[in-house]
Parts: sequence; C-alpha cells; structure tokens
Amino acid sequence: MGEVKAVCISRKKGMPKEPVESIRLIEDYGIEGDAHAGKWHRQVSLLSFEAIEEFKKKGIEIRDGAFGENIVVSGYDLKSFKPGTVFRIGDVLLELTQIGKECHSHCVIYHTVGDCIMPREGVFTKVLNGGIVKPGDRVREVKSSLDRSGHVIVTAATACEAIEKAEQLIEEVQIVTE
Repeated sequence: MGEVKAVCISRKKGMPKEPVESIRLIEDYGIEGDAHAGKWHRQVSLLSFEAIEEFKKKGIEIRDGAFGENIVVSGYDLKSFKPGTVFRIGDVLLELTQIGKECHSHCVIYHTVGDCIMPREGVFTKVLNGGIVKPGDRVREVKSSLDRSGHVIVTAATACEAIEKAEQLIEEVQIVTE
C-alpha cells in the first residue's frame, strides 16, 4: 500500500506546480483548477516520493510539484505498473494511461541542473471516479479490468524502441474468461 505525500496544481502549463492542502478530482476531467485538466489521457500525473528523494541526493533542494507532478506517492515504484492498472485513493479511481513522457522543451529543473526525472519516472492517469485527495491518504492498486476499451501510449526515443516496448506489452496481456 502507498501513501499520498503531496498534492500539487498549476494554473498554467509549463510551470512547476504548487503544493496545496487537497485537490478535487473530477471524473473524466482531472483536477479542478489544474492547467492539465481536460478530456484526454494525461489528466493527473503521479511521481514516486522515493524517486524524488533519490534526485535530492544530488544536492538539489526542490519543492513538491517542481517536476510538474500532481500527486507524490510513497511506497510504489509507479513506473513498474502497466497501463490499465487502476489505483484507488479513497473514493478516487485513477487508471494508468501512460508511463513517462517525451520532454520537448525541458522544464525549469532540467535547465537548472541538467536533469529531470518526470520523463522516465512519472506516470499519467485518467480519472475514472472523482473525489478529494490530500496528503496522508492511502493509495492501493486495484486489479485492472480487461473489459475497458482504451489505448496504450508508448513513449520512446526511437521507432525501434517503441516497437520493442509494444511487443513486450503484447506478450504480457492475458485474456481472462469468466
């Protein structure tokens, strides 16, 4: 089981997010008041607390939200989950839709220290059920259902890498009949 360590929002895209006391998630929309909310596959971003702490060992002090993450979660290596995984935080259900992202223009952190962990450590989710999330809330993985329709987005530096990742995902799919 994981735990929410911080929740963050930003009103404008391309800016670090600011920690807040709680966030309101809206089904199939995202976080109320956040610039990335909308009807798309990257409504809410999550980043591992442990990955942030490892980054801080480089001697860099950063605030929660600096990488553009909405929810900081401890206890899970988020990038190890597969798209389609569903996480529950209280009444909120988040479906993992994307692992990592391509960093087109690099964030403020990257320009300051030459590295950013969000493209390789961050995950993106879609809100299946809304509610309020705040630091201290428990996070748990819910078995993903195979009856959901949707798309898997693979982020890769090259076409060959994308094909390898897609083939790996195909091999891991199991058909369950009841």
